[in-house]
Amino acid sequence: LNSPETELFHKGRELYGLYETRQNRAPLQRLLIVEGYMDAVRLHQSGIGYAVATLGTATTPEHLRRAFRLVREIVFCFDGDRAGRDAAWRALQNALPEATAGRELRFLFLPDGEDPDSLVGKEGRERFEARLGDALPLSEYFVAHLSASIDIRHADGKARFVAEARPLLERVPAGTYRELLLDRLAS
Repeated sequence: LNSPETELFHKGRELYGLYETRQNRAPLQRLLIVEGYMDAVRLHQSGIGYAVATLGTATTPEHLRRAFRLVREIVFCFDGDRAGRDAAWRALQNALPEATAGRELRFLFLPDGEDPDSLVGKEGRERFEARLGDALPLSEYFVAHLSASIDIRHADGKARFVAEARPLLERVPAGTYRELLLDRLAS
């Protein structure tokens, strides 16, 4: 039931399927965050028991704090369309304050026109899970997204790249991960 927000229920805090995921007997290594309830249901039915979904909202820092209490690795899995790419960028921006050493955030983009529900139905669990190896680390997606619309072959483009990256980089907590991300951006 998609109910309204109340004092006790906040969509920005809850992850659909988290209870069921925690009931699995196998040690939880990662969480796969998808956009839709049915994506999470179908993944669980297919044997991918570590899938959770946001409740019709963008992934929030609170979602990530809850998830990182359970695992060190989160893979975002988004539909292969423009809306999925937009959702991934919002998720990255919201994930930056939670990006620290020892935590892994990755992004899996599905083929255009596919969502987790349809793709796991076509491919099955093994082939779907094999795609997780192709998920982009946050650092690579960060650089790829920013540089996709900026020509960094000249000084003007490089300056624009730095201007767009700086406020985002400042959201990453000080420490080893931030320094490594800064090195990646510099290269």
